[in-house]
Amino acid sequence: MTTWDLHCSACDGVEPGDRTAAVCLKCGQPLLVHYTVDFAGREAIDVSRWDMWRYSPLLPLRAGERPVSLGEGATPLLELPALAQEVGVRRLWVKDEGLNPTGSFKARGMSAAVTRAVANGVKGFVVPTAGNAGAALAAYAAAAGLPVVVYAPETTPPPLLESIRALGATLRLVDGHIGDAGKAGRAYAAESGYFDVSTLREPYRIEGKKTMGIEVAEQMEWRLPDVIVYPTGGGTGLIGMWKVFGELRRAGWIPATVAFPRMVTAQADGCAPIVRAFAAGAERATPWESPQTHASGLRVPGPLGDRLILRALRESSGDAASVSEYAIRAATSRLSRASGIDAAPEGGCALAVLERLVAEKRVAHDAEVLLFNTGTGASYRF
Repeated sequence: MTTWDLHCSACDGVEPGDRTAAVCLKCGQPLLVHYTVDFAGREAIDVSRWDMWRYSPLLPLRAGERPVSLGEGATPLLELPALAQEVGVRRLWVKDEGLNPTGSFKARGMSAAVTRAVANGVKGFVVPTAGNAGAALAAYAAAAGLPVVVYAPETTPPPLLESIRALGATLRLVDGHIGDAGKAGRAYAAESGYFDVSTLREPYRIEGKKTMGIEVAEQMEWRLPDVIVYPTGGGTGLIGMWKVFGELRRAGWIPATVAFPRMVTAQADGCAPIVRAFAAGAERATPWESPQTHASGLRVPGPLGDRLILRALRESSGDAASVSEYAIRAATSRLSRASGIDAAPEGGCALAVLERLVAEKRVAHDAEVLLFNTGTGASYRF
């Protein structure tokens, strides 16, 4: 049976795995799931299902529990030889997370978070969102039969706001950015007793997001690319993948001879707190002043997981770069036309950053590179 406890990412704090977890009670930093039993081998993959829960031996799921699932995960990994040649790398793949329920990778994290919260008896949920997280939580809360309140900036793309409303959530618009929505959401959680599932204010969204890394390994026949370029807002996907690569090695799911990828953060010039901190050699990111980008998932001025993102970049000998709004728009169009993927601007940002890093010789021409398209472009058309 899978068992776990919760370890603080910054201090020596440890919490039991059955706690309705938020942040560390000692220092207020994010908690991470630490598994307390040896992992089963790859033969334990549940081949009867093709969603992220096929990897339940590496996930926080008790024996006999049924996850709150809408079929998340199992997204395609598409190789793009012509685009690889254009960009100047040996091989190039795109992982299309826009084909998840509610149109983004956020479905993975919310499936895991809602599953654990329901098991712990929460009465409702609250979340701040740039759009995709709110839509995902609205869907999974509906599947669980629980109420949800979503706080979103007024500038959130209207299709995402309409999805949140259509799924039955109470939507409250905020004049400001996602940081302002977060403050309003935390105040509501304290007042109502609803559980706050903000990015890294509970430990299980990372566990859902890490399944992107397991899928990549399985789809690549248990090896990994040289470089992963990840569009980074709150950063849970990047943190989760870096976490799971170590778990895969410890479990023997990937051989010890397989090198881990260099992790690369892609951000917009108008909101690049991680890029700035990485370039400065800092351990923490200073919140970005007046964040501006049309890629709403990247408009996160002060990610709570800044330390963990920067740690993953440095441990992997990775990199971080930002690009202009013009470059994001142009690369989004190129990615869609080269792949048939309805790319979101976050995916376009990843491609534009890769092109910049290749041109600057920060990614080698013989590299095998994986880009993430984290959502569907349909969410941005209005």
